[in-house]
Amino acid sequence: MNLIDACQKLDGSAGQKYSVSGLNFNHFLEFSFIAVVCRRGREMNLSLPSSFFTLLSPSLKLSNQNQTLTRNLYLGERKYSLRLTMSINLQSHAFAGNPLRSKTPKPGDPFSPSSALESLKVSLLESTHEPSSQNFKVLPFRKGKPLACCSDTNNDATPVWNLGWLSLPDCKRFLADSDARLSEDSFVYLGSEGDLIYWAIDVSTMSGSVSESGGRRFCFVELRTLMVATDWADAYMMGQLAIAGHARALIEWHNISRFCGNCGERTIPLEAGRRKQCPNESCKKRIYPRVDPVVIMLVIDRENDRALLSKQSRFVPRMWSCLAGFIEPGESLEEAVRRETWEETGIEVGEVVYHSSQPWPVGPNSMPCQLMVGFFAYAKSLEIHVDKEELEDAQWHSREDVRKALTFAEYEKAQKTAAAKVNRMCKGVEKGENFSSDFNVESGELAPMFIPGPFAIAHHLISSWVNQDALEGAKVLSKQTSSMSNL
Repeated sequence: MNLIDACQKLDGSAGQKYSVSGLNFNHFLEFSFIAVVCRRGREMNLSLPSSFFTLLSPSLKLSNQNQTLTRNLYLGERKYSLRLTMSINLQSHAFAGNPLRSKTPKPGDPFSPSSALESLKVSLLESTHEPSSQNFKVLPFRKGKPLACCSDTNNDATPVWNLGWLSLPDCKRFLADSDARLSEDSFVYLGSEGDLIYWAIDVSTMSGSVSESGGRRFCFVELRTLMVATDWADAYMMGQLAIAGHARALIEWHNISRFCGNCGERTIPLEAGRRKQCPNESCKKRIYPRVDPVVIMLVIDRENDRALLSKQSRFVPRMWSCLAGFIEPGESLEEAVRRETWEETGIEVGEVVYHSSQPWPVGPNSMPCQLMVGFFAYAKSLEIHVDKEELEDAQWHSREDVRKALTFAEYEKAQKTAAAKVNRMCKGVEKGENFSSDFNVESGELAPMFIPGPFAIAHHLISSWVNQDALEGAKVLSKQTSSMSNL
């Protein structure tokens, strides 16, 4: 349904033109919004284009988060209230889109893992002031936390964090007074960009704290905190987050694969830390980085237009999310979706439709990189029987209730709060403070429920379902408009 039809249905009349805040529109071509037209206490949902939102408020920065905007709409002499909710539309999930992983150089290329490692060996023996060493950038990690620094702001602007990349000479000076040993086996190859080669190094044995280097203030920060502190509309920062996630996954994998699972021999790194191998001549088992696949699904009741959401005791109050579970050996993705849904809620699932996937390197250290594989799962039964050992609760929620949860959650507030905390940590203001709650979303209006923020694939599964009708309508109207323009 378009804007004219909605207004006409509300009170039986409509003009040929309409305006909102003095701006005229004739066509809607690109749809990515849900709007509610209100008149005399009556409401009607419809879809609107992204260009509509931009023209309504040119000064408002478009960001990848839900925003609600209210404007007056005049159709002839009649006045309507128009409430718009912008849905999130990220180009890629958090921790995906790593700019250093676009391609792996072929053997013999100076930026390939093997060639880079040979250059690193030479550079480690050189003077700390050797210019050639500047081609390397190193990201230290301590106990799973990447080194980060933060921009100083003298105004109300939100601080921006950056990864604490060090040149190789700076890294040598950085570790000079610590117990951490600097050898080629300590480094893990991350990739290259231009003439720079990027490495990660685990300095968990390093004693003392980090303060300044080259005029910058540093601190080791939980990756979850950086995840929430990232501006989801900033493609560069999303790329930096993906690099940090990839690096943490490799570092933690090295920590849990120190010994061969076949014979018990201590393993050695290969291919600049991207592989490991058992040196035992009778074994020679090669070990690859571990990935733990997890299915995450939004279970949908088509007939009653509802979605099944669950909560766990470890969740913050009022947060609901999708069901999820690890894939078992010999099981397909679809089978895992059906089994996990049945085990946790007693709901039988029929059709299973793939949505998207997301690397998730912020789980426990024993599982260095989970891969969240997202699905829509359509229910064949509706009666819920919650497994209390797995879940605290599970309930069906209407599309409108879930839409309100998307509207109320203050994700932008959480992002700014986390960014400010990173800034204070780097300055040493909050040393020793527990930041485990940085990623908790708080709503000033205390909505009855909210869902995880845009950094989680659960958010995108849920918001995609909430806005599904609008997107389908957009495709139809876009095709109709295209056909008319060809006449």
